Amino acid sequence: MGSAMSAAEHQPTEPSPLPNLASSSEALETDAANKYEAVCPHWFYCKVVDSRERWIPFSGQDSEKLENAHKSSKYCDELVVPTEGGRYDVHLKKRLRYAVYWEEDESEVRRCTWFYKGDKDNRYIPYPESFSEELEDTYMICVTLDEWKKKLESPTREIIILHNPKLMVHYHPVTTTDDWGASPTEQGRPRTVKRGVENISAEIPNGEPLQIDHLVFVVHGIGPACDIRFRSIVQCVNDFRNVSLSMLPAHFKNAQEQQQIGRVEFLPVNWHSTLHTGVDVDLERITLPSINRLRHFINDTILDVFFYNSSTYCQTIVDTVASEMNRIYLLFLERNPDFKGGVSIAGHSLGSLILFDLLTNQKCTSDGEEDKNEESQISATGQEGIGSVTDILTELELSEYCSVFEKENVDRQALALCTEKELKDMGIPLGPRMKILHYLRNKSNNQNSKGQTPAAAGEGGNVKQEVPVKPTNAETSCRRLDVVTGQVSANYPQLIYKPEIFFAFGSPIGMFLTVRGVKRIDPNYSLPTCKGFFNVFHPFDPVAYRIEPMIVPDVEFDPMLLPHHKGRKRMHLELKEGLTRMSMDLKNNLLGSLRTAWQSFTRTSLPAVEAGATGDTEQVLEAEASSEKQTDGKLEEPTTPVKEESAPVNVGMLNGGHRIDYVLQEKPIESFNEYLFALQGHLCYWESEDTTNQLHQIFAPC
Repeated sequence: MGSAMSAAEHQPTEPSPLPNLASSSEALETDAANKYEAVCPHWFYCKVVDSRERWIPFSGQDSEKLENAHKSSKYCDELVVPTEGGRYDVHLKKRLRYAVYWEEDESEVRRCTWFYKGDKDNRYIPYPESFSEELEDTYMICVTLDEWKKKLESPTREIIILHNPKLMVHYHPVTTTDDWGASPTEQGRPRTVKRGVENISAEIPNGEPLQIDHLVFVVHGIGPACDIRFRSIVQCVNDFRNVSLSMLPAHFKNAQEQQQIGRVEFLPVNWHSTLHTGVDVDLERITLPSINRLRHFINDTILDVFFYNSSTYCQTIVDTVASEMNRIYLLFLERNPDFKGGVSIAGHSLGSLILFDLLTNQKCTSDGEEDKNEESQISATGQEGIGSVTDILTELELSEYCSVFEKENVDRQALALCTEKELKDMGIPLGPRMKILHYLRNKSNNQNSKGQTPAAAGEGGNVKQEVPVKPTNAETSCRRLDVVTGQVSANYPQLIYKPEIFFAFGSPIGMFLTVRGVKRIDPNYSLPTCKGFFNVFHPFDPVAYRIEPMIVPDVEFDPMLLPHHKGRKRMHLELKEGLTRMSMDLKNNLLGSLRTAWQSFTRTSLPAVEAGATGDTEQVLEAEASSEKQTDGKLEEPTTPVKEESAPVNVGMLNGGHRIDYVLQEKPIESFNEYLFALQGHLCYWESEDTTNQLHQIFAPC
């Protein structure tokens, strides 16, 4: 019995299959964990915001384009990639990003794979490309060999430790000094390290549609800052463009998916920096030292209005605006040779007045002349009356600069388009620059005086229309009124294209025309080369003025209410109208009840008195009834404008027979205090969804 038990105890048992299964599954997991996958890079650029560097990701479309170019750049050192809708170029070898259409500081570009969290905020900062490659090589070894807790030191002597795939930290170096000298330690607040852009929660835009349906030039108003955050015109137009792009999926989703609609390109036009290049030094000499910041603010902003009313500086402003729009237009066509869309212009505040004066002084061409190419339009100002560049320089005793113009391939046509800034960039000194510009202006003025006929001004400053002897259809459509009454004397340059629509945002055009002595605009007047004009303003904008009352002064009517981008009125406006309507109904019902009570009271008088005063009572009742009708008519007057608003109003041909004045809907919080939000009302257009949606509705194909 005991031997049997001992034999049973010593008998070998078969191993259970469960441990083998567990070990095999662990092996599979280990193999899967040790499988290394290369990181997917994404391209970023550095931008300074509020004196801080911020790394902003390119769109997925641009990053893919840059990565493909990077892979093929081994055979091309000077490869330049257009990004952000063609507004910026990236030089791959230099790793720099340049603005195409305006002046802007270059920014650094990186091909990013590894990131660490910054000190002052939760934004992730990419490591330099060389150190990211070192991190990636170390990570690959750790994953392949399953050996972690690797320590690396960055070029700035910062310590990075890879604990495991999900825990990697970055230690800021804390220098300690001992008898042997200073040495970095790992003490300090650790920062999170992430591998791959998908792990840092970065907002990466998809990219912009390649097709451009319309081009809009945007001209700013007074001062270098264009909104309440003191941002430049470039930043504000970027916001306006982003709002425009966000409207496409919401309102044109089907058309966008079927590629029936593209996007609208907005490009800024800056004139302030050119104006203040030389005049700021003169202003500095005469500015008092007290309240320094306020005086500099006035010099930078308010004085722009006075500059524009000076013939000297007005010429500089209109030359800069026109030459910039012409230059950007040609550059845009060069970079987008397949562009077949239209061109429009938009101005904010004083910028809208500058554009209005430019448009009123454009020369109207007939239908046959529209077929001429742009090159002939560009050279129109330079072919007649202006000799070759060599002849001009010889006449001005500036022959020593002939080689400079020959080097830049400047012929007489290009010289006619040159501005002071462009001549300065070529290295021409101030004196010769002034001689050349004065010569070109005199030649152009002589040509304009030969080709123009004086316009007749009406009595009291009223605007009258030129009456041709036998008007043809082309002449009738190109009537020119003397809206230039009171304009500053300047030689207004010509644009090389015909704008389709002119948008004025927060515009003082109506006020300036009135101050200049223009009391009325003839209903038959239209801008010579632009058939559309929309005056858009916020109801609390203190700078904005209407245009329609100058065309139809005898009729009172409200501006058109710009619809909400979601297709309805704002809730507080509907509530306000509803309460107004309800109060009017209550007032009318109450008066009706009082009238009925009074009539019933007067009819229950004594029979003797009633019989003796029948005639008098009837007269009294008739007088009361007539007075009540008049009272009712007066009380119902406030409701009539609502009916008249929908009635068609003839506002002339300035916008092709359509309405001109459009008012935005104020936000609920803005309705509490008009004065508190007055400044915001003048600067709200850059981020207004209602404004951009209206622009898309106008530009959208039928």
